[in-house]
Order: sequence, then C-alpha cells, then structure tokens
Amino acid sequence: MRHFRRREFLSAVALSATSGQSQISANSPGRLKQCVARSVFGRGANFEDTSRIAAEAGIKGYDLIGPKDWPTLKKYGLIPTMYPPGPGGNITDGINRRESHDALAKLMHAAIDESAANGIPNIIALSGTRKGMPDAEGADNCVAFFNGVKAHAEDRGVTICIEYLNSKVDHKDYMFDHIGWGVDVVKRVNSPRVKILFDIYHAQIMDGDIVRNIRDNFRWIGHFHTGGNPGRHEIDDTQELNYRFIAKSIADLGFSGYVAHEYNPAPGRDPIASLKQAIEIMSL
Repeated sequence: MRHFRRREFLSAVALSATSGQSQISANSPGRLKQCVARSVFGRGANFEDTSRIAAEAGIKGYDLIGPKDWPTLKKYGLIPTMYPPGPGGNITDGINRRESHDALAKLMHAAIDESAANGIPNIIALSGTRKGMPDAEGADNCVAFFNGVKAHAEDRGVTICIEYLNSKVDHKDYMFDHIGWGVDVVKRVNSPRVKILFDIYHAQIMDGDIVRNIRDNFRWIGHFHTGGNPGRHEIDDTQELNYRFIAKSIADLGFSGYVAHEYNPAPGRDPIASLKQAIEIMSL
C-alpha cells in the first residue's frame, strides 16, 4: 500500500472541486449518516488533511479517534462517532472475562461521561477471545458487565456497541463471531444504550445472508462498519457484496445511527477516488 502524501491530498481536493458530476459534495451521502475510519486514507496520511477532505465530502465524523485529535475534528465540523477501544476491553482481553470487569467498569464509566460531554454517540466494546471459555459462559459474563454500566449509559445518552468480528480470517478465537451470540447478549441486557456494532465485512465471512440478518436483528444494531470481501478493500464491484442494496436496505429500515467506512484501499488505488466512490455507493 503506497503512502498518500499531503500534496496528493491537496491535488485530489482541487481536482474534485472542478470535476462536475464526479465532485464529492456535502449533499452526496443521502439518507445514511456516513463516517470514516483512518484506514480509508491509507497509511501515513496526515490527519488534518483527511479531516478536511472528509468534511468536504459530506462525511459526518470519524470512528475510533482518541481525545488528542478531537480538536481537529471539531475544527472541520466533524464528530468522533465511536470512542476508541479501551473502556470496553480489546480483541484478546474483552468483557467476557469477569476478572477484568472492575477495572473496565471504571474506564467505561469515565468514557461514558467523557463521551457525553463531547458529543460522542458511541463507545466500542469487544467480547474478547475464548481461550477455552464456553460461549454460554462468555455471554453471561458480557451480560453481567453491560448490566453494571447500562444505567449510566442510558442517563448520559451514550450507546455502547459490542463489535461482531470474524474468527476465520482476521481474529482467531474471537468470541462474538456469529450474530446469534451477540443478539442473545444484547437482548438479555435489554437496554436502548447497549447495541451491536455490525461490521458487514466480518458478518459476510461468518454468517453471510447480510440483509436478512440486518432486517431480522435491526432493533439490536447501533452502528455499522463497511468493507469489501474478500480482502477488506473497496466496496465496489471488485468484491462480492452488493453495497448499494445493503445501503438501501439499512436506509429503508429508518436507521438513524452512523455507517462508518473501514475498508483498506487496495494497492494502486487512489484513496480519495475510492472514498468518493464509497460515499456515492452508500448514498440513497
């Protein structure tokens, strides 16, 4: 993957401003509130440049950005749409381990207050890996963790989203690797502020049947991530999913949350052109 230098970003923005029908405009995202992760710009991209480009593209915010970069987002009218990992554990050591609950609960309560004070709608949580733990035990432990923090999240209007990841290609042994497991957890917690982060790339690898799974479990989903399969590259016709249909299906359900682009540009692809294309695909 090539580095995308500052002068290339500036040239791309200048080109998009004069490209007529191909221009990225603030009106393009349509019915869905689209946001981005750092990955869509490739490695080495300057954060301020990417924030400006995202704002000019009609993007609403940035996922998984820490407090030191929030002033830059604010400068360009963007919001941090998802608080980064930490308070909700990590991929390996997550909320499925009771011995971690006391420490993580303190972090989560602090993150809820910080998020509410800074207009951050979501905080990510991660189940953790199994390490021999039965799925049912892990689910019980996650329910217990969420039950201990949900009232605070409800009071402050912040949603905690547990992420659905694949254990086949990227995250071996990760516990929340099938939609049914996560739905069981959030159903039992039964809070409007505890939801699923439905990562479409990971979901396709593990369960497929994307639109049916979204429709059947819509009330339990609080946030989406995009990415093409195979490879987690662009969401265009170089991969197997029909993202236009997925976007329409999500929008038709009346989804009011955020859909974050989290793909990695394929080698040789222009990140700005790919972002423009992704926004257009998801704009209905």
